[in-house]
Amino acid sequence: MVSLQVQRVSFSYLNGLALRDISLSIEAGEMVGVLGPNGSGKTTLLKLVSGILRPERGEIRLDGSDLRQLSRKSIARSVAVVPQQFHIPFAFTVDEVVTLGRLPFVRALRGETAADKRAVAAALGLVGVDHLAERRFDELSGGERQKVILAMALAQQPKLLLLDEPIVHLDICHQVEILELVRRLNIEEGLTVIAAMHDLNLASLFFDRLILLKEGQVSAEGTPAEVLTEDKVREVFSASVRVEPHPATGVPHIVVMPRESSTRQRRAGGGRDVSINT
Repeated sequence: MVSLQVQRVSFSYLNGLALRDISLSIEAGEMVGVLGPNGSGKTTLLKLVSGILRPERGEIRLDGSDLRQLSRKSIARSVAVVPQQFHIPFAFTVDEVVTLGRLPFVRALRGETAADKRAVAAALGLVGVDHLAERRFDELSGGERQKVILAMALAQQPKLLLLDEPIVHLDICHQVEILELVRRLNIEEGLTVIAAMHDLNLASLFFDRLILLKEGQVSAEGTPAEVLTEDKVREVFSASVRVEPHPATGVPHIVVMPRESSTRQRRAGGGRDVSINT
């Protein structure tokens, strides 16, 4: 397991500031959800933590070591990333895609070793896609592909797993399946997990700790009950909401309320008032 410290980190793109003076501490074994509107800095934060980007100011420490002093290969042996989008231009099999996760351990001219094959087989088994090993990746369903990408990350044998919108474009059944799988890996394998999420209700159900970003800064952090309050969600997302206890778990459940103008239009048209669960 690995701990992470983000200390007064700022980062800008050419079109403006993305993160401003961010400080966070993630303990080994935690499962943390990062929330916020589009453009709030969620993906940028993950890219900084993975070493893809470097802070303009501040520092990021992985188990006490400054990330800037570590090589890309060294970081990849501890940190694995499941990106929002993943494209394979060739007709790779599932086994070949997952084997790409072993690249941080490959030595020149050595090729795949017995240890690499064991790690790939273990990752396929952990995610439950070993029966798909010989199938072509581009022939899989969206849910199956996401599991394979997760298996590729696990083949790195990471201590820290970063997920950027891991359930985007999936139906609700596969969304829950992927998050249940990540939660099981967190508990049983001791993986430290940080995931950027859009769905506030699923984040509330599956993550013990949440970090809410607004305009590149931390707006709130803590348990779902501490972060997902009506006032805070309205402030950050500019949405009219009602927060109720989930009937099964008691965690906050967000109900999005229609705008007053929309309600008036539906009433004028003979429609019913509605609330939308997100």
